[in-house]
Amino acid sequence: MRAVIQRVSRAAVHVDGAQIAAIDHGALVLVCAMPGDDENTARALAHKIAKMRLFRDDQGKMNLSLLQTGGAALVVSQFTLAADTARGNRPGFSGAATPELAQRLYLGFASAMAKAGVPTQTGKFGADMQVSLCNDGPVTICMDTEQSA
Repeated sequence: MRAVIQRVSRAAVHVDGAQIAAIDHGALVLVCAMPGDDENTARALAHKIAKMRLFRDDQGKMNLSLLQTGGAALVVSQFTLAADTARGNRPGFSGAATPELAQRLYLGFASAMAKAGVPTQTGKFGADMQVSLCNDGPVTICMDTEQSA
């Protein structure tokens, strides 16, 4: 799986002009399932992100996690993280999981974040979403479970 984690002071998702999810202090997590990923991959990534030290401690160092700060997660499925830009000017997305697998792993990832103790909201899988955020720092981390294995 691939993920982009952004430390935010606020983030929201709108679909068809209506807000469907919003958080204050926490992380916007864009996730993309890849072929070969499974429920264990989704669960392991969620647990790693829940414990990742992205937030400032009293000394201003990035030393605290979502779990330690009480931050929330807004999880949004984003198949475009699988973009192949090696040839031409049009990205290819054949490296993304099938929609059926992607939806199952996206929901499993969000569920694992919540079970880990992180208040979690989600976007709407497959929808045309407008995602707004205020990146705090800015802090943006890219993760790929294949590279970290």
